[in-house]
Amino acid sequence: MPKYKHGSGSVYKRGKTWWIGYIHNGSHICESAKTTDKAEARRILQTKLGQIAEDRYIGPATERITFEALAEMVLVDYQVNRKRSLRELRIKLAKHLLPIFGEKKAKEISTEDIQEYILARQEQGASNGEINRETAILKRAFNLALRAERIHRKPYIPHLEENNVRQGFFETWEFTAILARLPEYLRSPMTFAYSTGWRRGEILSLTWDRVELEAGAVRLYRGTTKNKDGRLIYLTQELRAVLAQQWQHHKEQYPACPYVFHRDGRRIKDLRGAWERACKESGLAGKIPHDFRRTAVRNLVRAGVPERVAMTITGHKTRDVFDRYNIVSDGDLREAMRRLEATFTPQVTTKSTTIPLSPEQEHPLTH
Repeated sequence: MPKYKHGSGSVYKRGKTWWIGYIHNGSHICESAKTTDKAEARRILQTKLGQIAEDRYIGPATERITFEALAEMVLVDYQVNRKRSLRELRIKLAKHLLPIFGEKKAKEISTEDIQEYILARQEQGASNGEINRETAILKRAFNLALRAERIHRKPYIPHLEENNVRQGFFETWEFTAILARLPEYLRSPMTFAYSTGWRRGEILSLTWDRVELEAGAVRLYRGTTKNKDGRLIYLTQELRAVLAQQWQHHKEQYPACPYVFHRDGRRIKDLRGAWERACKESGLAGKIPHDFRRTAVRNLVRAGVPERVAMTITGHKTRDVFDRYNIVSDGDLREAMRRLEATFTPQVTTKSTTIPLSPEQEHPLTH
C-alpha cells in the first residue's frame, strides 16, 4: 500500500481494479473503488476526504451493514427492555420484513422501497394498522442504528392513516348469553373483565399476592401494566364473591398455583377457541374480549363515576383513548330522547275551553 500524509490519500491498482487509501482517526483505511477507471477512483477518494474534513465520514463498515444487522439491534432492544411484544416482533420480522429487506444494505433502502413494500402488503390484504406496526419496526431499526452510529442516514418512512377503531361493546343480555356458553374456567375471568375493563393479559396473569380479599381490593404493581402505571381497585360485591370462590378453589385443589384464574392449576394462555364457540352459539359472532374495556368505560360513565376515576379503574392513561371508547349505544340515544320528551314537551289538555271574543268580534262594524 502506498504511503500518504494525513488529509491526503492515494489511488493504486490491484489487478485491473483501482483501490483508494486514506487516513481516518489515525487509522490507515484501504478499500476498493470498484472501478477500472483511475479518474473515477480519484473522484471517490476526494469524496471520502471531503466527508472526513466535514465530519460526515461514512466508512466501509457502515456502507456494508445490512438490514438484517439492524433487525438484530431491535431484537436486542426488546429483550433488554423486556417488552411483551417480543414474540410478535419475531413473527413480523421473519414473515414480512426480513424476506424483503434482510440482505439489503441499510444505505440502499429508500423511501421508494418502503412504499413498494406497503403497496405489496395492501395487495395481500393487510390493514393499514398491520402495515403501520411493521413499518414502525423499520423505523425503530434505523433509529437505533443512527444512535449507535452504525449508519448516517435513514429513509423517510410514511405512516398510513388508520380508521379501524372498533366500536363494539356489550349490552347486559349479550354478556349473559355468552357467559352461559363459556366453559366454567373462563366465566370468572370474563366476569372480572366485564366489570373492570382490565386488559386480558392483566387479568390472566393476576396472582394471589395482589389480592386483598378482606379489604376487597386488587392491586397491579407499577411496571406490570401496559402503560407501566400501578393500579388499585376496590371490588363490587359480585367480584368479591367471584374471588372468594376462586380462593376457596385455590386452597382446596390447587394451592401451588399462584394464578387467581386458571385451568386445572395451569395458567390460561389462549381462550380464542372457547370464546369464538360461545359467541357463535349465542348468535353474537364477532364479539371480542377487548370489547369489555369499552363496555366498562361506558357503564362507569352511565353510573355517574367521574371520568378521572373511571380512567384510573380501567387503566386508560390518555383522555383521547378514553373518549374513543366511551361509545354511545342505541339505548343511550333512546333514553336521551325520553328524558327530553318528559322534561320539555308541552302539556296538552283535551278539555274544551271557551275563548272570549274581542269587542270587535262581538259588535262587528256594518256598512
